[in-house]
Amino acid sequence: MMTLRKYKSFLGSIRLGLRQFCQNFRPDYLIRIAINQQHFDFFQCKGRVTTKTNSRNSPETTKLITPKKVKIKRVSLRFCYDSRLQNPNFLFLVPYVILLWEMTSKPLNNIWIRRQQCPCGDWKCYIKYEGDDQTTGVSELVKTDGTTSSSSDVIFTPYVGQIFKTDDEAFEYYCNFARKNGFSVRKARSTESQNLGVYRRDFVCYRSGFNQPRKKANVEHPRDRKSVRCGCDAKLYLTKEIVDGITQWYVSQFSNIHNHELLEDDQVRLLPAYRKIQESDQERILLLTKAGFPVNRIVKVLELEKGVQPGQLPFIEKDVRNFVRTCKKTVQENDAMLTERKELDMLALLEACRETSQRDNGFAYNYTTDESGKVENFSWAYGDSIRAFSVFGDVVTFETTYRSITYNMLLGVWFGIDNQGKAFLLGCALLQDETSQSFSWALQTFVQFLRGSHPQTIVTDIDSGLRDAITTELPNSKHVISIWHVLSKLSSWFSLDLGLQYPEFKTEFELLCHLENIEDFENQWNHLVSRFGIESDKHVALLFSYRASWPVAYIRGYFLARTMTIDYMKSMDKFMKTILNPHSSFKNFFDQVSEATNVAFHKKEKQLSSYSPMKTSLPLEEHARSVLSPYAFNALQQEIVLCMQYATTDMANGSYLVRHYNKLEGECLVIWIPDTEQVHCSCKEYEHSGILCRHSLRVLVLKNYFQIPEKYFPLRWRVDTSLVLDDHVMTTQEGNDECSEAFNSLTSTLYSECLISKDRFSYVHKELNQILEIVRSMPVFDEVTLDLGPNTVNDL
Repeated sequence: MMTLRKYKSFLGSIRLGLRQFCQNFRPDYLIRIAINQQHFDFFQCKGRVTTKTNSRNSPETTKLITPKKVKIKRVSLRFCYDSRLQNPNFLFLVPYVILLWEMTSKPLNNIWIRRQQCPCGDWKCYIKYEGDDQTTGVSELVKTDGTTSSSSDVIFTPYVGQIFKTDDEAFEYYCNFARKNGFSVRKARSTESQNLGVYRRDFVCYRSGFNQPRKKANVEHPRDRKSVRCGCDAKLYLTKEIVDGITQWYVSQFSNIHNHELLEDDQVRLLPAYRKIQESDQERILLLTKAGFPVNRIVKVLELEKGVQPGQLPFIEKDVRNFVRTCKKTVQENDAMLTERKELDMLALLEACRETSQRDNGFAYNYTTDESGKVENFSWAYGDSIRAFSVFGDVVTFETTYRSITYNMLLGVWFGIDNQGKAFLLGCALLQDETSQSFSWALQTFVQFLRGSHPQTIVTDIDSGLRDAITTELPNSKHVISIWHVLSKLSSWFSLDLGLQYPEFKTEFELLCHLENIEDFENQWNHLVSRFGIESDKHVALLFSYRASWPVAYIRGYFLARTMTIDYMKSMDKFMKTILNPHSSFKNFFDQVSEATNVAFHKKEKQLSSYSPMKTSLPLEEHARSVLSPYAFNALQQEIVLCMQYATTDMANGSYLVRHYNKLEGECLVIWIPDTEQVHCSCKEYEHSGILCRHSLRVLVLKNYFQIPEKYFPLRWRVDTSLVLDDHVMTTQEGNDECSEAFNSLTSTLYSECLISKDRFSYVHKELNQILEIVRSMPVFDEVTLDLGPNTVNDL
């Protein structure tokens, strides 16, 4: 017979076991609990977790619980002593034992964040991003001047009758007003109707109303928590109205009368509504936590790095502690579960790629596995993207700004630029780390997708591993580091050391970047670093070691197709925001990328840009308007207008010295070759962007040219080269698959044969160049193909 003490001990072990069950529950485990002659089975069936209840007195029933991760929130036991109980076990309990549980589903979020590890390699050094943007934004990269939030603008006192477009806009306005006046606000209630939906919103002071008393537990010393609510009557009420079919919100009631003291500026920032840990600080906190730093030291490190006095951070130590605890629960609490979930997520991504390859004949994907067969790296490209590369693949951007904090995988996105100056996707890669080996695999796979084709220029961020991989895998491609990536890191590198001198330094640095002469750049560089006393700074040495890849003086002769413009960066930013959902799995991420890519290639929309009106009476302008896309024509039109402000001086051997009429700019040397109608300018603008410069155009006008030679209209900038592929183009391309296979086989055999001896190679190289010239001179038929003519600016 079991004593009461042993029975309570036994139930305590049950409670402990259930607590562990709550923490370690797995959908693919079978767990059985029997209560009151019923047993409950938890198991996984086709990716969905179900529970089956079997009873001796009732027929079998099945109830769907959740298709996602199951987590038990609360378990409680109620029991009483029964002297008849002997040798109880977990799988059969007496009728007096009742198990109550609640189940909720919580998806595993895949959170994308910016890479913050500094390219200098020092783990203590990290990159912070200005602004309060979401995890899916890269807008800082396209801002060249300082930006201020709406809270820094002049906020006037709200008034009855004030109109807002949305209730969110009104709430943001009221929050900014409250912060400047020493209080915070909260949303009190909303009223809705069947016809209008929500038609009233009430915003009140954070101290409005009174705290409702709670039922106290049966304890000897209950906590008596004080409430900040004191019945304050400050409020702003909104009402919706529809005027001429347009919905708007107006302030129906407003009161700014408080029955409590308002806080000073140094106090109001400590209110919970304004204590927010920015994304850059979150990543830094997680990095320091992994390094073993306690919370109090993390706060001190952040204060030192930001150069603020103790206690002046926009958050307090309690916020850091709560953030670390939350991250441990959501990301780091169970590494085994995370590994398992990652494997399942990768398998779902693999299955999605297999299904896509059945619908899209041109779709390609590849992956690597570790010793246990688990997927490590993954990459894919769409058929439309691969076909578009033959026209717009001369310049490629490899964006590696983001990584998944959940799975700790780096995201690489290949972008091209179309004839409208917009970014479009070429392919994606998910890499297990940021080593040169992983980057090399990504580059190899990308070239494999493109059937051995290489871009003329590849644009990337600063990364030593990526630079080494490009040197090895793409030796014939020019490597350029985006100037926007360089500028986005200046604040992290120099703002703390330079202090008030940093704005002046940044202005001079931007001017330095656009110098066109290498000698001038190096002289100005030495003067700049010595003036601000940063000669020994490691980041100065890092930038100078990469100088062959980012200043205009060094990359002026590289073809970039205007990928350094703000418009292109904004379009790439928009695409990234579209595909980076912070609550998506890899499968959902793949679906979002597929949808965004499909829209870019197949949605028949109006051109985002239109032709600007004619600004001159030159026949050159009219001819260019009929050939180029609106984006390219607008860029060329500016050069045509400005060319009339330049004077020419005839030099020997058909060269001209072109200078501005008031000598605001340096002079350029233009060489004109009449036999082949070639024009070369020392500014190298055409070699850089594919758009003729004002100096060359001035010489063409001087030579009485009424049309620009066709060779200076690259295929990528022509209006008849569209990224949107219609059914006829798709049918034509699908019909050419057999031709592509034949050419690939022939070129592979020819390549093997010509490598046997140097004479063979020289002969093949000479003959192929002659064949290429003949093919390019052949007329273009009406049938739409992607090989319409030269796509490079190196044919001069």
